[in-house]
Amino acid sequence: QVQLVESGGGLVQAGGSLRLSCAASVSIFSFNAMNWYRQAPGKQRELVATITSGGSTNYADSVKGRFTISRDNAKNTMYLQMNSLKPEDTAVYYCNADHGVGKWYSTTWGQGTQVTVSS
Repeated sequence: QVQLVESGGGLVQAGGSLRLSCAASVSIFSFNAMNWYRQAPGKQRELVATITSGGSTNYADSVKGRFTISRDNAKNTMYLQMNSLKPEDTAVYYCNADHGVGKWYSTTWGQGTQVTVSS
């Protein structure tokens, strides 16, 4: 029943910035974790950033210092601020949420949004 809707992808020049948004259909206050993944053509999907219910964050080495994951519980939205973008960042970006407990646990994925960084 949880739905995630991504927005903010697009075309940007190298060195530019984009902010991705992931809006949830329900409160994200109790979500165990929310994540951003990305998948480039010919590559496996990789975890880019994670934010837990307690506010802890983790980043892939390739984006540390450039990307920032955050959440706004009041808006039920997670964000990925992407700065100093590189062509290597080109990929489809997916938001993901782990939620529920016990037999109600579930993982929900967004539809993905394309980010293209030109050189």
